[in-house]
Amino acid sequence: MITIRRATTLDAGPLAELLNDIIAAGGTTAMTLPVTAAYIREMMDYAPDQSAWHVALEGGTLCGFQFIEPQDNLPPEACSIATFVRIGRTGLGIGSTLFNATAEAAKELRYDWINAEIRADNEGGVIYYQSRGFRDYGRINRVKLGSGLIVDKVLKRYDI
Repeated sequence: MITIRRATTLDAGPLAELLNDIIAAGGTTAMTLPVTAAYIREMMDYAPDQSAWHVALEGGTLCGFQFIEPQDNLPPEACSIATFVRIGRTGLGIGSTLFNATAEAAKELRYDWINAEIRADNEGGVIYYQSRGFRDYGRINRVKLGSGLIVDKVLKRYDI
């Protein structure tokens, strides 16, 4: 059974480990360099009154996390979202369960809509957000990642 709870800075180490596995595998996140627990804590501390972080646990083991936060290139009524599920655990409802909690948090934070920027070559990510009710509203072409790789990004929007 998957349980969801708010993440705390005490989760930073396990979150970094999960994220680093995804970064190392490549192909799904725009992040290309490993992260540290300190970096995750710093991310969690960014705009704490406007952000919400959730973790998914199965049998006490971290199997995914998701967060929303404001973003400089978005209007104040919108937030950005990021979702990470442990490799080998996608397609099992973890992301869906996380999103239920995240959508509720977005309402509580009084956001009107959630923005998702997904690598266009991340077919699973595009399908995931579409299945949650996100709709296409734009595209960013030729984004250079930290590794030098050039990718396009699909912009999707979920109205609260």
